[in-house]
Amino acid sequence: MVDAITDLRLSWAQVRPILVMGVAGTGKSEIASRLAAALGGTFIEADSYHSVENVERMRRGIGLTDTERWPWLSAVAVAALEAGTPGPVIIACSALKRSYRDFLRHRIGPFWILYLAGSPELIAKRLAGRKGHFASGSLLESQMSTLEPPSEDEGSVIRVDIRLAPEDIVAAALARLENEHSV
Repeated sequence: MVDAITDLRLSWAQVRPILVMGVAGTGKSEIASRLAAALGGTFIEADSYHSVENVERMRRGIGLTDTERWPWLSAVAVAALEAGTPGPVIIACSALKRSYRDFLRHRIGPFWILYLAGSPELIAKRLAGRKGHFASGSLLESQMSTLEPPSEDEGSVIRVDIRLAPEDIVAAALARLENEHSV
């Protein structure tokens, strides 16, 4: 497996970004950081690019509007473009609507989508146990109603069930990336 990852890392040296997306509580940050480490890429945490106002709004359990999201998504796109590393850029970002993904795609070019999907019950349970993050369980209903799961016409989409352990999610994503890249 190590040789396969090394080969994949080398073959992905100048490859398109990977967007790890889903609602709050699906594990985007953990999976994206693990993927970046496995591929020798750069991890971008989209939450780091929210304005103070957006963070405070979400901390109070109020979902963001499109108007509040556009500057944030623009900042995420700039960060992805400025990453400047030889490996792929791995972005952990909710990107709940197709229009948000289209916005990112228009700015950074084509990317893989790793969609972390799970039941609202499992996600609510995870959010209830979450400590120290501004996105709490009170945002789940808003996020689920906003979510537009990615469709195959958006390009390369990998859907993974979050009931899997993080290492299994990453292994499944790497296997699919390797299979698609070698075709």
